[in-house]
Amino acid sequence: MSQDREMGVSSLSQDWSHVRETVNMLYLAICQIEATLGDSNVSVETLTQSFTSLANHTHSIADQAKQLNDPEELDVFKKDVSTTTTELQSNISASIEAFQFYDRVCQRLDHVSTSLEKVSDLLGSDNQICDPNAWKNVQNGIKSSYTMEAEHLMFEYLMRGGSVQEALEIYKHHFEKEQNDIQNNDEIELF
Repeated sequence: MSQDREMGVSSLSQDWSHVRETVNMLYLAICQIEATLGDSNVSVETLTQSFTSLANHTHSIADQAKQLNDPEELDVFKKDVSTTTTELQSNISASIEAFQFYDRVCQRLDHVSTSLEKVSDLLGSDNQICDPNAWKNVQNGIKSSYTMEAEHLMFEYLMRGGSVQEALEIYKHHFEKEQNDIQNNDEIELF
């Protein structure tokens, strides 16, 4: 078996290496995890602020309602309720976006898990470990699971041997652009 493997390695292209492919795939997993962790901090902060604001507005409305005694106070209360409901709607929208992020986190971590499982299977197969086509099939399967352009660009950059830091910068730039495009479209998509 060892002799067969050595013969298979010698017949491979000089510039291809399963070790380099493994490193690239591990770098991809690192980038996915780092990007997810960075994005999750923003989302959790948004949720915390939104729900704190929602709680404060609810208490404010209840306190004002208890103090109503005359018609002038009722007019002021109506204006306050109108302002508060606008702020509540804004906080609810921000919360929905943060929950949508949670769904993306789950998808990303599932991609990482699936990718690592496929690479592990490949590394565990004596017949496929040195087969460039087997590695290409795994990479194509992983790439096809991505839904965001930012993920595709990060993948391509890493598979060409780019650094993790630069891949994360590329991802962040394109992810923010995609998010701005979505926000400018002004549609909220529920799971």
